[in-house]
Amino acid sequence: MIQKIAVVSLSAGTIGEDFVKHELDIGVKRLENWGLNVQFMPHALKGIEYIKEHPDKRAADLLEALRDPDIDMILCAIGGDDTYRLLPYLFDNHELSSAASNKVFLGFSDTTINHFMLHKVGMKTFYGQSFLADVCELEEDMLPYTKKYFEELINTGTIKEIKPSDFWYEERTSYGTDQVGVPLKKHVDHGFELLKGNPVFSGEILGGCIDSIYGIFNGDRHADMPLLCQQYRLFPEKECWKGKILLLETSEEKMPPLTYKKAVEIIKDHGVFDVAAGVLIGKPMDEAYAREYKKILLEAIDNPDLPVVFNVNIGHAQPRCIIPFGVKATVDAIKQVIKFEP
Repeated sequence: MIQKIAVVSLSAGTIGEDFVKHELDIGVKRLENWGLNVQFMPHALKGIEYIKEHPDKRAADLLEALRDPDIDMILCAIGGDDTYRLLPYLFDNHELSSAASNKVFLGFSDTTINHFMLHKVGMKTFYGQSFLADVCELEEDMLPYTKKYFEELINTGTIKEIKPSDFWYEERTSYGTDQVGVPLKKHVDHGFELLKGNPVFSGEILGGCIDSIYGIFNGDRHADMPLLCQQYRLFPEKECWKGKILLLETSEEKMPPLTYKKAVEIIKDHGVFDVAAGVLIGKPMDEAYAREYKKILLEAIDNPDLPVVFNVNIGHAQPRCIIPFGVKATVDAIKQVIKFEP
């Protein structure tokens, strides 16, 4: 059972800004109502500019949280776009490998890059939620589906199984104080969609936000990102994907289909689809480009034996489940469940 949570800002420093103070207060209160001891790491609340300018301090916060024996869980504040800049501070002198532990680590979006970092040093992690995006939800409570999985994680330290949400929610266009207590507009959802392949398949899941993965290979956003990621061999080699299930989901930027096609083809060129056991695709936010994405996936993944399941409630579309990385999962698209071994 989780007792002490450390909040870290490994990407953007948003939670340190006054304009989200009302959200931060809501989130802290919710965590404390669960009886959790909440600790913000030394630089987590320094704000956007400080966090942007000090990747070394972000790395220091992560290492300190990993090494502190009293901390049970590391919760990422929010995503962003440049956590790759932590690489030298975590790997040049084996800092991350010496600090790695069996703590719970939870985050999504740009945190995809941190998941790959922790995967390199053998840590099992959890993908799918963050402090600001989920715990600080402006409704009267966390979204029920989201809350269910967060509660399971803090109460048991694991996730046993995932089923689809009955509903999906439109994203807010404003997060001001006037939105406190305002419910999100919701729609009926339709469960996991098997696009191709065997409906039942197994393997350890790994992956994350396709925008972040694309940045590992493409320098349009950050020219030095592919260079650093290649230097530290961040993206797992082809043989590492053998028997794994690749998870992909899209960000709030709603990646245009042409870019999505390029991103999927880069993954294909890396050989992942030749050796993987299956592919899981998160529901796009507001269902943006869902039809186009499905068409691209079917055309690009030309391995007829590779199962592809679409519309998993993971990633940027709300609500969000939590997916364990590093444990065997069995996907059953007929029974509409993903089960995880203890």
